[in-house]
Amino acid sequence: MTETILFVDDEADLRLAAEQSLMLADLSIETHANAAGALPKITRAFPGILVTDIRMDGMDGTALMRAALEIDPAFPVILVTGHGDVDLAVRSMREGAYDFIEKPYAPSRLVETIQRALEKRRLTIENRALKREVGGRDKIEARLIGRSDAMVAVRKSIRAIAATDADVLLLGETGTGKDLTARAIHDTSARAEHPFVHINCAALPEHLVESELFGHEAGAFPGALRPRFGKFEFARKGTVFLDEIDSLSPDVQAKLLHVLQAREITRLGANDPITLDVRIIAAAKSDLDAAVVSGAFRADLLYRLNVITLTLPPLADRRSDIPALFLTLAAQSAARYSKPIPDVPSDVMTYIATQNWPGNVRELRNAADRFVLGLPLDLDTGGESNAPTLAAQMAHHERALISAALAAHGGSLKSTYEALGLSRKSLYEKMQKYGLSKDTSG
Repeated sequence: MTETILFVDDEADLRLAAEQSLMLADLSIETHANAAGALPKITRAFPGILVTDIRMDGMDGTALMRAALEIDPAFPVILVTGHGDVDLAVRSMREGAYDFIEKPYAPSRLVETIQRALEKRRLTIENRALKREVGGRDKIEARLIGRSDAMVAVRKSIRAIAATDADVLLLGETGTGKDLTARAIHDTSARAEHPFVHINCAALPEHLVESELFGHEAGAFPGALRPRFGKFEFARKGTVFLDEIDSLSPDVQAKLLHVLQAREITRLGANDPITLDVRIIAAAKSDLDAAVVSGAFRADLLYRLNVITLTLPPLADRRSDIPALFLTLAAQSAARYSKPIPDVPSDVMTYIATQNWPGNVRELRNAADRFVLGLPLDLDTGGESNAPTLAAQMAHHERALISAALAAHGGSLKSTYEALGLSRKSLYEKMQKYGLSKDTSG
């Protein structure tokens, strides 16, 4: 739908003047002599704003504003006031009005205020659309958000993998969502009703690794006063997720290989093996092939693990997913901290979408937390952007075209604006914007 300005004023000459000013600014306007004509147009999905005079017969401007905000609390309303109504307009802004303009106003002031309000409305509608997308996803898509080809392929693989009982190796940079992927595989598998046991291999104390993984009997070592289930035994009929498996020592890797091959464990201090019915999902952030070459990782363990290997893409390879992902993380953060979900200004979203995020989703989540808590985002961290915004690219292209046209026509402004299909005024404004002159077209 076209962005439309609903302009309400009971004076015909003011409606005509506003219509002419906004049409010259290439804005779509719909004028009404009273509130009754405009109010039915306002919905949560209406892609426009309301500009209304305060003093009108029947429903006045402030009453119309309140009615509009009851329909949509985020609907931008600009009030047009007389000199004596300024205090009333200020009070109305506390009630939710977007801005006010005092009569008599310059057309440029009206246009500028309306354009800012339209930008706010545009962002609100886009945010709501993204939130609706988030709310309508299945279990996998709700966890692993994104419409990029890379994420569509990941979700497709997960659906195929989950239907089997094959062991899985997850590869990817820190923060790419290996834990979420493992949980998504488990939750959409036949084992979903049974335990999902997450083992952070890097955090296991070296002297307790075997006890933690395989359990022990009473008296197996000093301090072992009673028998204890290990992580593998606890996960029977479910899934064991071995996170950062590349951090295990060679000795533990050898014992783990036996578990994967025989599907049985023996508690420390016991002789009888315990049969296991578990699925293994392992994750590594390092290059396991290189680790095998260096001797840090067992080749036979790698061959046993990588029956199915899934590599998760970094955020830098799926920039188009970042806005929806940031909004989702912000909503989760708001729920976690009992805060309202804030609107994301366009400049913040542009910054968010164009960063490399070397820490991937984990780093983006931290940024969402800071934003929801009202803390400033550090614009100097998170990696430099390799992707200029669309606006920046268009501006660069426009400057180059004007510069070339000036050079081609020897600095003749008349020939240049005619060749480019611009008015004289538009050419002057663009030359001033880009720092160009007829003598120095570069």
